[in-house]
Formats: sequence, C-alpha cells, structure tokens
Amino acid sequence: MADTRAEKAFPVSWDQFHRDARALTWRLSGDKKWEAIVCVTRGGLVPAAIVARELGIRVVETVCVASYHDYQEQGSLKVLKGVSQAVIDLAGGEGAGILVIDDLVDTGKTARLVRDMLPKAHYATLYAKPLGRPLVDTFITEVSQDTWIFFPWDMGLSFQPPLVG
Repeated sequence: MADTRAEKAFPVSWDQFHRDARALTWRLSGDKKWEAIVCVTRGGLVPAAIVARELGIRVVETVCVASYHDYQEQGSLKVLKGVSQAVIDLAGGEGAGILVIDDLVDTGKTARLVRDMLPKAHYATLYAKPLGRPLVDTFITEVSQDTWIFFPWDMGLSFQPPLVG
C-alpha cells in the first residue's frame, strides 16, 4: 500500500530546519523581552532550543500534548504534562511574557488547547497550514493543508536495539 503522505511531501533537511528556526528567532527578536519559552513536545523541542539560545532565554518549560498517535491521522488530544503554575504566573499571569514554540500548526487543535492554558502567550511555529494559521502569532512558512511535512528526524535512520547473543 502506498504512503499517501508522500503525495504532497515537503521534506525539510536539518540545515533548512536550522535556518527556519533562526529566521523565526529573527522575527521574534524585536517583539519584547520574553520571560520564558514553553515548547510543545515533541516537535517544538528542537526549535525551542535554537530560539532559547539565540534570544538568551534560560527558562524553558514543556507542555506535552499527544495528537498524532499513529503518525498518519490526528487523533484526540491528550495532555500528558501541563505547564507549571510558576511559568504561567510570570509577567502578570495567563502566559503574558511567554513565547510558545512548536514546529508546526496543522488543524489548530493543539494550538487551541495550549492557547486556552496560556491565553496571553505569543504562539510561534516554523510552519503553518491554513486551518491552524489564525491561532499562530508568528510563523515562517505556510504550506497547503494537504501537504505532509517530513521533518529531519522523520527521514533519518531510526534506532535499532543491539542484537543480543
């Protein structure tokens, strides 16, 4: 059976991903002084690390949301770990002064969930699809809704446990 995700594929190399994360940093650099970053795991971990380093942000928190359960279709959302109250309360509360970083906004379901947790946060992604774009304050590249983005970690070799014996 053919992989239907490849019909409109958008492969992103490590070099391109790093350039896009730095471009996102550049767009965010003049906005304000950020108190902390909340990255949406797992996709937001790598761009959040780059943005945190480039902007000199030392407080990095995660919100852990599972939506792609089989890597093909978005399922129901499940919050595995919320944002700490100490981070939510920074800069006056409700996420003010917080920069939320994710790799992609697709349908906007995850973004809506995180926005409900942090209504005053600034939401930034590298890539945006039309359904989710209205929920994002800053992004780098827009792709069509039916495009599947292949991130660098999707295209490389996967871990194989050593053979025993």
